[in-house]
Amino acid sequence: MDLNCFRDILFDLLNDSEGMGIADMNADEQNSMIAVRTESGKVFEIVCREATDREDRWKNAE
Repeated sequence: MDLNCFRDILFDLLNDSEGMGIADMNADEQNSMIAVRTESGKVFEIVCREATDREDRWKNAE
């Protein structure tokens, strides 16, 4: 799975989620970011990037 596919799946999951209090979302594909506005008016940014240096740490944690 590449970064764009992961970001699109994450966007769809958030978009289809009920009960999370999400009022609106905006995908910024150039910056690999999803901006989420909640029903209370707060805005959160989710930045998606590939963590290439983490794979070894993941294996060592097991």
